[in-house]
Amino acid sequence: MSLLQTEIWRIGVINAPIQDVAQAASLEHFPITWIEADKSFCFLADPFGLWREGKLYLFAEAYDYRTQRGYIEAFVLDQNFTVLEKRAVLKEDWHLSYPYVFEAEGEIWMLPEGYKSGRLTLYKAIEFPWRWQAEPRFSFPEAAIDATPYFHDERWWMFYTPPAPKAARTNTLKLATANHLFGPWDSAPIQTLREDIHGARMGGTPFTLDGNLVLPTQDCSRTYGGALQLLSLPDSTLAQPSLSQAKRIEAPHRHAPFHDGLHTLAQAGPVTLVDTKRTIIGSPHRLAIELARWRR
Repeated sequence: MSLLQTEIWRIGVINAPIQDVAQAASLEHFPITWIEADKSFCFLADPFGLWREGKLYLFAEAYDYRTQRGYIEAFVLDQNFTVLEKRAVLKEDWHLSYPYVFEAEGEIWMLPEGYKSGRLTLYKAIEFPWRWQAEPRFSFPEAAIDATPYFHDERWWMFYTPPAPKAARTNTLKLATANHLFGPWDSAPIQTLREDIHGARMGGTPFTLDGNLVLPTQDCSRTYGGALQLLSLPDSTLAQPSLSQAKRIEAPHRHAPFHDGLHTLAQAGPVTLVDTKRTIIGSPHRLAIELARWRR
């Protein structure tokens, strides 16, 4: 990240299904409950969540410019979206983000992005939502970025962006398939579905709309995570995926100063999770943080 440009993200809960937001192609008319980091020059991004026993369990990347390393934080919200409790739940020696949480085979799993570790790691909830353990039986052929699993027709589908070359991190969408969540994921040819900086890197949960599978992807043409491009897979069998461009969603100007980016659209039961960013230019505070890091 540039020293002269500081991006600050916040996460939000929309009390409406993801299909309603997609059809509106806008956040403009939806009331949003926002959650922001409680410390300066920190941010929250990449929200995903599950409902259990009347509570929303929300997971997000928490990032501090002082350490320049993300970790995963969990929030427990009541039905009015009031935060009841929050804790850091997953920290590693490498940056973590995109905590994709899902249920499968009677367990709760998290598949966060951590490509700087050199691999993709699946975690199982040992004590939901606070304790997670790496699953040794899971294996994936590369350190996938923003890996997004989807179970359909008795088969697992993994949409992801490759870690190399560098340009591919924002302009390439790949698909791997497997009969089991743990793999093997390279038993069938891995496909490149799209190469387009206007919408390729995953940005949320796949969902169905009008009989099609819709993939939220990031439009990074203007800035990283500048907007969302919803891509549609008309062939519901996924046997021969054919992507078509659907709708583009931006952060509304009325959300200023948090209107410089939007890169997550995630379904959590009846609600939709989003994030938006503001950009701070030439902050003396940020320069002081970087100077302090350099002196250590």
